[in-house]
Order: sequence, then C-alpha cells, then structure tokens
Amino acid sequence: MADNSALTSTTGSTSLADSSIFDSKVAETSKDNLFIGSTSCVEEEMPQIETRVILVQEAGKQEELIKALKEIKVPFVKMESVEEFKSLDSPEFENVFIVMDFQDSVFNELYKADCRVIGPPVVLNCAENGEPLPFSCRPLYCTSMMNLVLCFTGFRKKEELVRLVTLVHHMGGVIRKDFNSKVTHLVANCTQGEKFRVAVSLGTPIMKPEWIYKAWERRNEQDFCASVDDFRNEFKVPPFQDCILSFLGFSDEEKTNMEEMTKMQGGNYLPVGDERCTHLIVEENIVKELPFEPSKKLYVVKQEWFWGSIQMDARAGETMYLYEKANTPELKKSVSLLSLNTPNSNRKRRRLKETLAQLSREADLSPFPPQTPKSCTKSSKNSTPIPSKQSARWQVAKELYQTESNYVNILATIIQLFQVPLEEEGQRGGPILAQEEIKTIFGSIPDIFDVHTKIKDDLEDLIVNWDESKSIGDIFLKYSKDLVKIYPPFVNFFEMSKETIIKCEKQKPRFHAFLKINQAKPECGRQSLVELLIRPVQRLPSVALLLNDLKKHTSEENPDKSTLEKAIGSLKEVMTHINEDKRKTEAQKQIFDVVYEVDGCPANLLSSHRSLVQRVETISLGEHPCDRGEQVTLFLFNDCLEIARKRHKVIGTFRSPHGQTRPPASLKHIHLMPLSQIKKVLDIRETEDCHNAFALLVRPPTEQANVLLSFQMTSEELPKENWLKMLCRHVANTICKADAENLIYTADPESFEVNTKDMDSTLSRASRAIKKTSKKVTRAFSFSKTPKRALRRALMASQSSAEGRSPSSNEKHVMSRLASTSSLAGIPSPSLVSLPAFFERRSHTLSRSTTHLI
Repeated sequence: MADNSALTSTTGSTSLADSSIFDSKVAETSKDNLFIGSTSCVEEEMPQIETRVILVQEAGKQEELIKALKEIKVPFVKMESVEEFKSLDSPEFENVFIVMDFQDSVFNELYKADCRVIGPPVVLNCAENGEPLPFSCRPLYCTSMMNLVLCFTGFRKKEELVRLVTLVHHMGGVIRKDFNSKVTHLVANCTQGEKFRVAVSLGTPIMKPEWIYKAWERRNEQDFCASVDDFRNEFKVPPFQDCILSFLGFSDEEKTNMEEMTKMQGGNYLPVGDERCTHLIVEENIVKELPFEPSKKLYVVKQEWFWGSIQMDARAGETMYLYEKANTPELKKSVSLLSLNTPNSNRKRRRLKETLAQLSREADLSPFPPQTPKSCTKSSKNSTPIPSKQSARWQVAKELYQTESNYVNILATIIQLFQVPLEEEGQRGGPILAQEEIKTIFGSIPDIFDVHTKIKDDLEDLIVNWDESKSIGDIFLKYSKDLVKIYPPFVNFFEMSKETIIKCEKQKPRFHAFLKINQAKPECGRQSLVELLIRPVQRLPSVALLLNDLKKHTSEENPDKSTLEKAIGSLKEVMTHINEDKRKTEAQKQIFDVVYEVDGCPANLLSSHRSLVQRVETISLGEHPCDRGEQVTLFLFNDCLEIARKRHKVIGTFRSPHGQTRPPASLKHIHLMPLSQIKKVLDIRETEDCHNAFALLVRPPTEQANVLLSFQMTSEELPKENWLKMLCRHVANTICKADAENLIYTADPESFEVNTKDMDSTLSRASRAIKKTSKKVTRAFSFSKTPKRALRRALMASQSSAEGRSPSSNEKHVMSRLASTSSLAGIPSPSLVSLPAFFERRSHTLSRSTTHLI
C-alpha cells in the first residue's frame, strides 16, 4: 500500500530541470500557425505536470533523503513494491523513482518499464547545492562523471564494454563511438590504434578501465568527481604499457637510469637482441651500426622517443623518431668519393687544414651556437666591419661584443627552450612544474636578458661604426643601475634554484625527461640547465676583466680612458652590492635555521637588522640558567644572546609550506638576552680543576641584583680568548662604548667556586640524573612553588638593606664563598621569558660579592 500520508504539498509546482517533454507538442502547434506571438495558448490547453518523487523500498526509510527532498520542495511518496506503481500512476505527476541499488530486480523492472530512475546521491547533491533534480532519460545514480565525454578503444569482449558503458551512464557520463575534439577521456584497453594516436596528439587523457570501476565504487561519496587530478592520475595509461624496451649505446649509469624509468612508466626491459622486445632505444650519437638485423615487429627509435613519451605522459608515435642507419649505400658512396686519391689531394688537404683552423678560431670566440630564437632578439643591422688596421683596442672591443652576443644567446635559449614551455598552458599531461618552482628556478632571467640585449645592441652599433675615440665605458655606465637591480636577486638565490632543479628532476619524471630532451638539442650545446644558469653568475666578473684589458690598450689622450675606469668601478660596486646582499640573505637564513633548531625560540629573534655572529657549545657550571652539567648552546647575535639547552626527548618534525620536512628541534629555548644586560665578561683562569671556563655577570632591567652565569666551552675550533673578545666587542657596540677590553675581567675559579673537574665523569652524570629525578618528584608533591629557605633569605636581605649597614670584611669573605655556581640564576625579561623564583635566592649576597667588578 502506498504511503500517501508522506505526500508533501508545495505552493508552486516543481518540475525537472528540462522542459523537453513539451518540445514536440509546441513544435507541432507552431507548424499550424504562421504567426506565433507566444506559447501561452499551448500552455493553457496542456495541463501543468508536477514532478513527484517515489521512494522505493529501502529509500523510503532514509531520513537524510526525506530531509533533502523537503529542502528542494519536491513532493514524494513511498512505495514498497512495483505492484503499487499502478495505483500511484497519474497524468498529473511526472514520477521519478529513487532506488538504493541499481542491480536488484526492482530496478530492472522499472528500467524495462522506461521509468525515470535516480540514485540517492543525486538528491543529496541537489539539496546541498540548492538545485532542481536533473533530467535524464537514462537511470542516473550519481553525478561523478557529469559533463565527461568518453570514447572506448581496444575492447574485444562485448560484455565488458557494455558493462563499462552502463556504469558511465549511471554516473552521468556521455559516450561517443567516434573520437573527436569533444571527447574528454579515452578509455583504452591497448596502446595501439588510430583513436589512441589521435588522443596522444590532442593531449586527451588516456585512462584504464579500472578508472570507471573505481569511480563506481565511490558512487555514494558526496561531492566526488572522477575527473579530479589526484584520482584520475592513478588510472592513466602509462607511456610504456605493453612495451618491452632494450637500450643500445648508453653508459652503464644512463642505462640503469633509463631502466628504472621504464619500470616507473609501466614498461619492462630486456637485454639487446631478445626477441620479446618491442622497442630498441638507440643513442644515435654513438651507435653507427646495429649489432644485428632487427625484425619487422621491432621499433628501432632514437632516445628522444623515450624521453618524449615520459614528458607528454603518453606513448609517442614511433614513426617520428625512427633510427636511421649511418651506413646507408648513399652515405658509403659519398664517403668513397671524398676519399679518392687525386693529384690535387695534397692541395685539398692543405685547404681542409686551413678551414678547420678557421673554424677552430671561430669556436674559441663563440663556444655557444650563435642561433637565437626570433622572438627573443633582433637581427644584426650589418655584418661587423674589419678596419684596415686592426688595433689592439678594437680586438678587445670585438671580443667584448662577441662574448656579450653569445651571452644573450644563452639567455635566449634558457627562456625559449626551458622557461616558456614550462609556463605554457595546456601542456600534455598537465603542468610539468608548479608556478612557484618555475619562479624559483628562473628568477629574474627575463630581466637580465632584456638589459643585456640593450647592451649588446649598443656594442653592435659601436663596432659597426667603429672609431677609436668612441666610448665603451659609457655603455656600461648607462645600465649600471639596472645591473644593480636585476643581478642580486638571481645570484643570491642561485643555490636555491640549483637545489630546486635537482629535487624536481629526482621527484618528477616528466621534468627529468624534459631536461634530457632539451639537453640533446644543438641550441644547448649538450649543456644541462644548471650549467646554463650559472652563466649570469660568471658574466659580470668576465666583463670587468675585459674592460680592464680594454683600458690597458686605451691611450691616455683617449677620453674613454677615464670613462672605462668609472665603468669598472661601477661594475665593482654592483658585485660588492651582490656580495653584501648575499651576505644579508645568508644571515637571514642562518637566523631561520636557529629558529627551527630551537624549540620555543621567541619570534622577535627574527629581525632585519639582526645577524648571527657565532655559535658556541658549552656546559652549564651551575644550576641556572639550567641544571649543572647540561649541554648549553650559546648563539651570539650582533645585539643579543640566545641561550638554549639540549633537549632530552626529540619528538615530531617540522614541515615547511613547500613540502620539505625539517628535522625535529634538537634544542630547547631558555632565554633570549640583550647584550646590554651583560656588565662584565669573566675570563676564569686555567687551573688543574678548571679548564676552558668563563662567566657572564648580567643585570636584568627588572632586578637590582647582579646574576652570574658560568659555562665551560666544549668547542675546540674556537679558542676561548677569541670567543670572549668577540663577545665583548659586540657588547661594546650595543652599549656604544669604545673600550671593549675593559669589559673583560680575569678571575680565579676559587672566587666563584667554578670547577670543571668532574663534568665528564660517569659518577657526575649519574649524580645529575638522580638529582634531576628527585627534583621532578619533589616538584610533583610540592604544595608551594617558593621554598621557605628562599623566602627567609629574601626577607633577611631586605632587612639588611633597610638597616643600611655594610658587612665586615670577614662577612664579605663568607658571602663570597657562598656565591657558588650552585646559586646561578636565569635572566628574567618580561617580554621574552619568565624565570623561577630562584632569582631571589642569594641575589643580595652575590651583588655584594661582585660590587668591586662594576
């Protein structure tokens, strides 16, 4: 019995998102009427049909479905069996059936009856997006393949093809028998055939049949789309599927690399000559003759086919890359004709030698191919004239122009052969690199190219219209500001650019193939991208040397003499600016490294004016700033001192926004102290019981007492004397004092009870471990954060100061003995870190014992 109580009334009629059911009747009416103003008369004659949803069996029990139907305001009823359909059939409603399973008997009966059937995901998606129910003449379970147009190739079993086509229709996809430009995906069961080749040429994704099956398994997932890259890429047909490759003419390293790439790209490999091989990859620059006669089924191709297939992420057409034998009859005939021994053979050999010598001279001047992409440079106005008398100045000027021209050609090759293709939209198989990676690799190369193109053009005009009095220095002075602007960003981040290329080449096979293909082209001169990108780093020093040489061959009377000196000076300023900028960049990077290494490091350590001066490894000789025997690292900056201890447990890792995983922080932040708080630096004398020790007398701004921090240096690379002088120099700079030497005070270890004798002993380490454990237990059961003894001493100190009496000499000696390393305290700073109440302990005693140092 139908559950008519579930019928939901609506104020307005809701129809399917397609009015094609009226099209035929409207068209027939329009034929009988020559003048049609509107279709209102037709609508008056035809009754309005309302969409109604029928929830079949289990679908009627889904509360989520019922809620979704109410949200989109569609009336619905429930149906337990197909027999009830006759009682629900009405000309007033356009019935849409919701079935939970598209494989049961109920669905089959509704499908045979030509009923409109949809799945629960369709209703839920419509409710989520606020859209009406879609119109579909076929059963539609979900919309995960909506707007996709698929074509099939290579399927021999009709049952499998019918199954796949049915699933695509159930997910909203469209099938085309013939391949055309509107097809979005080709589902291939083999890597041959006309459809496959056309799909490769158009860059259409070629998918495995598993793509459809896996998408159907995820049919109930909300907002799932089968065409998203992460899901689709799992099921793309790899370039070397069904291929068995062999490699000839490659080095062992190259062959191993190519075999690994073959496995990664879905293929297999066998030794050369195996009859099962489908392709023989040949290094055409080395192999002149094949070791065997290949069969007709074997493709013998150049290595560019291999790398090109990986780059475009699809098997390339072999006919474009077939290997041609070097020992063809035509070539043999031409070689034999050239080798004939004629009476003029000696003269020909002499002429050949002269030609080779000339070519070699030209190669020395122009080691890089002179061809430049048309879109990157202008053609030369005239050929370079040769003066009747070639002066030494003209020779150097010509060399400067030729090297500049070669340099511009290199920059043009980098842009046209590497950067432009990587930035191009609509790449086959998707983008090879992300935009951030492209920007990191090439940086300001286009700006450098633009400036040097102008310099080259100016030099060309000067050489074409040569005169000894013309100024070459003016050309470089003219562009000195531009050089200062464009070179530092590239030179400073060249190492990062190089690291990005290496990382992407290892992680992205398509980029590796892209580099291999371009490196083999004559424009690159068989140089890698890294080798080409280093040229801008080398160019300015090379220009400076040529200008110096030019100055030597310029007479004193020539006005260009002084101009050349200015130009050389400007280039030196540019290089100095680059070095200074690079130093600042490296300094900032060092600060970031400290922040990542020290857990809990204050954010205000990062500052544009701050730089890391020195790092020193030490051991704490007192209980503060950390326990005695703790390993402490001191980071000296130009205006502050970061104190950090070694972490006992290292947990977790840091992942940067670029996906690079950093090692976990090995240090724990203790205190960031401004250098202005350091009043004295104590150089503890060397004794048998005290070695490599020093101390810092500091006074935090929130305290009236001095605090003594003592350490033992463990770094052997830096002598203690050099470290202390360096520290005092930066302290003096911070407090604006010229006498940095007066900040160092030499002291006996007995005066401050500094002892390093037992720091490395096993007994001492065990004692420290027991002490640390007892502290944790005491802290856990303590009801008071401040010990009574500390409060009593603080009270006595305040009473003593209130009375205003000065201690006797004997009392001074006792107080000095009490100021041991066990009373060392941290350095409080309200903006950076809060230290324990231990600061109050013996503060008055320590201040009295060190009064004579200040």
